[in-house]
Amino acid sequence: MTGDMTGRLAVVFGGSGFIGRNVVRELAKRGWRVRAAVRRPHHAQFLRPMGAVGQVQLFQANVRHRPSVERAVKGAHAVVNLVGILHQTGAQSFSRVQAQGAAAIAQAAAKEGVERFVQLSAIGADADSDSLYARTKGEAERAVRDSLAGASILRPSVVFGPEDRFFNKFATLMSMAPAFAPLPLLIGGGETKFQPVYVDDVADAVCAALENPSARGETYELGGPRIYSFRELLEFTLDAAYLRRILVPVPFALAPVLGLAGEAIGLVPFFDPPITRDQIKLMKRDNIVGAIVGAGARTIGDLGLAPKTVESIVPAYLARFRKYGQFAERLA
Repeated sequence: MTGDMTGRLAVVFGGSGFIGRNVVRELAKRGWRVRAAVRRPHHAQFLRPMGAVGQVQLFQANVRHRPSVERAVKGAHAVVNLVGILHQTGAQSFSRVQAQGAAAIAQAAAKEGVERFVQLSAIGADADSDSLYARTKGEAERAVRDSLAGASILRPSVVFGPEDRFFNKFATLMSMAPAFAPLPLLIGGGETKFQPVYVDDVADAVCAALENPSARGETYELGGPRIYSFRELLEFTLDAAYLRRILVPVPFALAPVLGLAGEAIGLVPFFDPPITRDQIKLMKRDNIVGAIVGAGARTIGDLGLAPKTVESIVPAYLARFRKYGQFAERLA
C-alpha cells in the first residue's frame, strides 16, 4: 500500500452490491474507515462485521437525490462509485442511475475537495454506442472527468464470483430446463469474446487505484488471464454444474425476439429478465481488454495485480447446481 491510509474515510456508493461488498471488505482490511452509501441501509447490515466495531458505517443515499449524495461525501478522503444496473426498471433508468448519478457523485466530491476518486465503468463504455448501457457508462466517464480530472476509471469485463449474475444466471436457466433440452442461448452463434475477472481482483484494483498516486487520471481495463468465447463459457458452466444440455445458436437477426421475451419476463414481480434487447446489442462487440480503446490500454497488471482464473474459482460455487451438490459424482 502506498502511504498510510489507516483511519481515513472512503465513501463507497453502491457498497451493498455484488462488487461493493467486496470493496468494502477490502478497504476495511486495509485500515480505511468506510461509509457505505446505499439506498436501503436496513438491507445492508451484513456490511458492518466486515470491519472492526464502528469501522463500517451505513449511510442512506440515492444517486438520484443530489442532497443525499452531498451529505454522504462530507468529510471524505476518497470516494468510490460502484453504482450501476444491468437493466432498467421503474425510476432506475440507465440515464438517471449511471450517467446522471455518476455526475452528481463526482460534482459533490469535487465540491468537498476530494482528490482520490474511483469510477467503476465497464469495457465497452462508449458515449456514442447504440447500447444504452454502454452509452450511459461512457457518459458517466465523461462527467466524472469533467469534475475530477484526477479520477481513476476502471473498466472490468464480466465480473465473476459466488454471487455473480453471469455464471449463476446461466446455470440457473440451464438447470431449470429438462435434460438434453435445446436451449437457444448462443446469441450470435456464441462467438462473442469475454475476459472474465474475479470480483476480489476488482476490489483489489479499486484499492490500488485509490492508494497509488500514479493511478490518478488513468483508465484501466480489467480482464482475467484468459479470453473465452460465449460458447466456451456456457459449455464450462454446464461442465462445472454437471449438466447436459444442447446449446442452439441464434443469429443476431433473430436475437431481439429473445430480448423482447426476456423483458416481458422482467415485468413479473421479483423476476429479472434473463436477457434484454440492449444486452444483445452489447454482445455484438467483444468484451475484452483493448477491444475498443486499442492495444495500449492500461490493464490490471499495471496496478500490480495478477488476476485469478475462472477455472480456479467458479466450479466451487456452481457445485450447488449439481444433483447432490459438492458430493455429486460426475457421470461418464
